[in-house]
Amino acid sequence: QSVGSCMSCFHSRGKFAVVRKCIEKTTGKEFAAKFVRKRRKGQDCRMEIIHEIAVLELARDSPWVINLHEVYETPSEIILVLEYAAGGEIFNQCVTEQEDAFKEKDVQRLMRQIVEGVHFLHSHDIVHLDLKPQNILLTSEAPLGDIKIVDFGLSRIVKNSEELREIMGTPEYVAPEILSYDPISMATDMWSIGVLAYVMLTGVSPFLGDNKQETFLNISQMNLSYSEEEFDGVSESAIDFIKRLLLKKPEDRATAEECLKHPWLSGRGDQDPSCKKKGALAEVNTLPKGESVPHVDADTEARGSKERLGTEELIVVTSYTVGQCRQSEKEKMEQKAISKRFKFDEPLLQEIPGEFIY
Repeated sequence: QSVGSCMSCFHSRGKFAVVRKCIEKTTGKEFAAKFVRKRRKGQDCRMEIIHEIAVLELARDSPWVINLHEVYETPSEIILVLEYAAGGEIFNQCVTEQEDAFKEKDVQRLMRQIVEGVHFLHSHDIVHLDLKPQNILLTSEAPLGDIKIVDFGLSRIVKNSEELREIMGTPEYVAPEILSYDPISMATDMWSIGVLAYVMLTGVSPFLGDNKQETFLNISQMNLSYSEEEFDGVSESAIDFIKRLLLKKPEDRATAEECLKHPWLSGRGDQDPSCKKKGALAEVNTLPKGESVPHVDADTEARGSKERLGTEELIVVTSYTVGQCRQSEKEKMEQKAISKRFKFDEPLLQEIPGEFIY
C-alpha cells in the first residue's frame, strides 16, 4: 500500500523526503519511516523539520493526525518513524471505478473526521495549508477504516495578530487568497476542505484546468459547477456543505466549528449550521512556543522571539535526537542507529517532483 502522501515539501526549491515501510524487529509492528535531508542545495532545513516534529507532537492527542513514533538523526538526515496507515491515500478511492468509489455515507463519516482533525489544529493556531486527497490516509481499505492527516511540511503557526502571506500549496486545492497574495488564515484550510469534499463526492476536481495557469484562473474567477451530472445521487445537504466553503472571501467561509454543526456532518437537521460550537474538542497542552521557520531568511528569523525559538528546539531535539555524529564517521554511522531497531522494505516513495505551485 502506498504511504506516499507522507512526502513533505519544505520550501520553494522543492525539498522532498523518501518514505520506506519498516518493521520494528522486536515487535514485528509496521511503521512508515520518512527520511528527510537536513541540507538541500546548500540550505539548512533542520529547523523546518523540527517544526514538523513539533506539530506532530502537539497533535498526538488527536486520533485523526498521523502518530509520530520515534525520531532519529544521522549526519545528513532526520528520520521520522510514523504510524503506518495500511489503507493508503483516499486519493486512490476518489479516482477508482464508479462501483468502487466512495458512497456518500462513507464520505460523511470520513469528512467529519477530517474536519475534527483540522478543528484540533486550528484551535492550536496551526494551519495545514496542503489538505488534499494525497495527504489523507486510511487505516485500512477493506473494511473502510478511519482517516489520518499527514504531511505537515507546509504547515504554519498563525496568530490572530499576525499576517502571513506566502505562495504555497498544490494548484487544484489552493485558496484564492494565496493566488492574490492576501493573508493566509484558518479559512485557507477550509477552502481546501471544500475542494476535498467535492472530489470525494464526485470524483471530479472542481477547478482543474489543462495547465496550472488555467487552474489558477478557474479558482480566481470561481469557475465551478454544481451540475446534476456531477452531483447525481448526492444529497442537497452535502452540496450545501461544499457551498459554505467554496466562497471567494475567506471571512464568508464556514469555520471548522461551524462545519461540525452543519446538518450533513452532525446528522441533526434541526441544527443551524451557522451557529458556532464552543469547545467542540477537548483542550490539550499547547504547542511548545516557537515560530515556524520555513521560507524565511536569517534576518527575518532574528526579528522573532529568540527565546521562544530556542524553547521549541530544546524541547523537541532533546527528546528525539539520537546523538551527535562526527562527519568523519558519516559512512559507517549513517543508518546505524535506526537499522538496529528496524528493517526496511523497498522505498514506498522515490524522490520525485511534486505538483506544487512554486
